[in-house]
Amino acid sequence: MAGKADVIDAMAEQAGITKKEAAAAFDAFVRYVSNMCQSGDRCTIPGLGSFQVTERAAREGRNPRTKEKITIPASKNVRFKAGKDLRDLLSVAAGKKAARGKK
Repeated sequence: MAGKADVIDAMAEQAGITKKEAAAAFDAFVRYVSNMCQSGDRCTIPGLGSFQVTERAAREGRNPRTKEKITIPASKNVRFKAGKDLRDLLSVAAGKKAARGKK
């Protein structure tokens, strides 16, 4: 799994910029997406996908240890939906892996 440092290294190499500039760009991107989600707006990144805040209703659950009924409060979550370009890339990559496995 790639971490923040791995992403920054890749950004710097691919864009031909310093790691410091790539880190600043990465942080700005994360702040932008976070601000859009906090304001309740959908944030669409062409070629990648979209981030959107969804609301989850309160519901009844069970404590797995005691089996006692509990109320799980309502919450907000950020959902990511991959865009068509990313989905197409992933389906092509999956097809290549499946073809390699058949040899």
